[in-house]
Amino acid sequence: MHLTEKERAEKILSILKKKYPEANTALKHADPLELLVATILSAQCTDVRVNIVTKELFKKYKSTNDYASADLKVLEQQIHSTGFFRNKSKNIIASAKIISEKYGGKVPDTMDELVALPGVARKTANIVLSGAYKKLEGIAVDTHVTRVSFRLSLTKNKDPAKIEQDLMKIIPKKDWWVFSNIIIYHGRETCDARRPKCSICILNSICPRSGVVSVK
Repeated sequence: MHLTEKERAEKILSILKKKYPEANTALKHADPLELLVATILSAQCTDVRVNIVTKELFKKYKSTNDYASADLKVLEQQIHSTGFFRNKSKNIIASAKIISEKYGGKVPDTMDELVALPGVARKTANIVLSGAYKKLEGIAVDTHVTRVSFRLSLTKNKDPAKIEQDLMKIIPKKDWWVFSNIIIYHGRETCDARRPKCSICILNSICPRSGVVSVK
């Protein structure tokens, strides 16, 4: 039976919600600032590594003023293992200065304000808005969501911005945050980039590319 993208999305949501009932961001944080910093650090880096780094980082940096006045070279050393540490350090310090000066130290809670910060694109903004403020303005599209959504034929695009728009049309708004997280969980556990475990995947009966290992 041929399923439309919307019908497939509904089935996927139903199945994965049951498998991952507690799905949430894996980035450990206590407030919007910590989530913002952790998400910036997570670019091209695993959440596990980010959590190791932020465990010590968050003990030293408690406010935007702390980051804004941080020594660039010291911060680079502290986040070195997350990769792209020079750009990440510059962006964290620059964003912290803007948040301190323009927003009184409070991380802004709108998409337009967040994406205006250095190093913050829609993915990061969506994670902060949904994860810290419970505001749904879009769907966070990371590498897992990009890969798995394409494999499941929920999108024909490879560009995150276009993928987000495709998904927003077929995923109920109330499920935007949970969808992103359950797809990330599924991508890590089963739908691996190089070796997807199609034979044991609970979605293999409705996945158009089940068994096609070469699809990235």
